[in-house]
Amino acid sequence: MHQVKTICICGAGTMGSGIAMVAAQAGFQSILFDLNDVVLEKAQSNIWASWNALLAKGKINQEDLERFQSQIRFTDKLQDCQADLIIEAIIEKLVAKTDLFRSLEELNPINTILASNTSSISINQIAQHLEHPSRFVGMHFFNPAPVMKLVELVQGDDTNEKVMTLLQAICQKMGKTAVVCKDAPGFIVNRVARHYYLESMWMMASAEENGEELDPASIDKILTATGFKMGPFQLMDLIGMDINYGVSQIVYDALGKPERLKPSPIQAQKVANGQLGKKSGKGFYDY
Repeated sequence: MHQVKTICICGAGTMGSGIAMVAAQAGFQSILFDLNDVVLEKAQSNIWASWNALLAKGKINQEDLERFQSQIRFTDKLQDCQADLIIEAIIEKLVAKTDLFRSLEELNPINTILASNTSSISINQIAQHLEHPSRFVGMHFFNPAPVMKLVELVQGDDTNEKVMTLLQAICQKMGKTAVVCKDAPGFIVNRVARHYYLESMWMMASAEENGEELDPASIDKILTATGFKMGPFQLMDLIGMDINYGVSQIVYDALGKPERLKPSPIQAQKVANGQLGKKSGKGFYDY
C-alpha cells in the first residue's frame, strides 16, 4: 500500500471535526468537508478555539498552533475530497453513506483507502455497494475524538490485510490505540455500551413509575464518581440523541430484538421532539 500523507474527513459535525483535529495534529495534510456552510464554519471555530485553549494552557506553543492550522483546510465542495485516506463521518444512514462512497470512488484513484466512522452499520453491507470493497474498512473513533484513545478498525469480508496494517500504523501516529475486529452488530464497544445508556434510562423511568425522583444529573454524578469520564446522559447529549438512538435500534434489530436491548421510549421521545443534545441546544440537559 502507498504512504498516507493526506486525509479527508467527510462530515464536519462533532465527530468529523474532532477527527480532523487529530489528523492535523499528527502531521497529516487534512481536508474537512461538509455541504453545510454553517456546520463547516462552526467546525472551524471550534477547532481554532480548542487549539487556542491548548496554547493558553501551555500544552502547545505558537509554532505548534500555526503548524496545526496550516495542516487543515475546510471545503463545501465534494470534488475537493481527494486524498490518500478518506474517513466518512456523516449521518448514520446506509443510503447516505453508500451514495457518498460511490461518489468518492469516482473522484479518487483505486489506491485511496475509504473508511467509515459508522458506529453500527455493517461494513459488509456498505461494501457490497462499492466497486472496490477491498480498500474499504470501518474506522470508528469515539467522542470526543481528540481525547478518546480507542479506535475500532472493523475488517469487512473483502478488506485487504494491507489496508488493516496501514491503518494500525496511522492510528499509532495519531496517538490512538487501534483494536481490530470483524464486522458484527455494534462491533465491540457499542455492543457492550448499549447497557450503559439503556439501563440508565430504564432506572430513571422505573423511579418515575414508583413516584421517586432520579434525574440524569444524579446518575451521571454517580457514574463519573466511580471512574467513568462521562455519565451516560452527558455522553448521549455529546454524541447526539438521534445518532445514539439510531445505534441502539440497529443493534436491537440485528441481534433479533432481545428485550434487554430494546431502545428506550425516553430517548425516542427526545428524538421526536428535536432534543438532540448539544448540537440542538437541548437534550437531557440545556446548553
